[in-house]
Amino acid sequence: MALETGTRLPDATLLKMGEKGPETVNLADKLKGRKVVLFALPGAYTGTCSTAHVPSFVRSMDALRAKGVDEVICVSVNDPFVMKAWGEATGATDAGITFLGDADGAFTRAAGMDFTAPPAGLIGRSKRYAVLAEDGVVKLLHLEESPGVCEVSGGEAMVAAMG
Repeated sequence: MALETGTRLPDATLLKMGEKGPETVNLADKLKGRKVVLFALPGAYTGTCSTAHVPSFVRSMDALRAKGVDEVICVSVNDPFVMKAWGEATGATDAGITFLGDADGAFTRAAGMDFTAPPAGLIGRSKRYAVLAEDGVVKLLHLEESPGVCEVSGGEAMVAAMG
């Protein structure tokens, strides 16, 4: 299933770092009854992800909250250790963005958003996109044509699309 407007985000168990180590997060429970922006990207510490995508959401947090967004979540096919360190290194954790690892890529595959680019060493990674979901249902979907570009999937584009 490929994500599209009106579809439900697939149920998945993602990982985050807790005080005592990795903890599971049931995505369906996290989305239930809430307005959430979820953005996904090819990989932690990669070029466009670190220099454009994450910073765009850091800059947009106040505007997204003003539009009633309960939480902004970044998902990548990475382990929770890397996701925690990357969130801290980019200042995104301090800005209030939740970083969740899709360590085995199950969520990314279920969403139909996986791709592989062997020359870049990216195997089973996520396409670059952002969604606005209400109670788990996709209301807005911004999918980039190329994983190396962050134009329609950035924080400012999401704020603008929300009106």
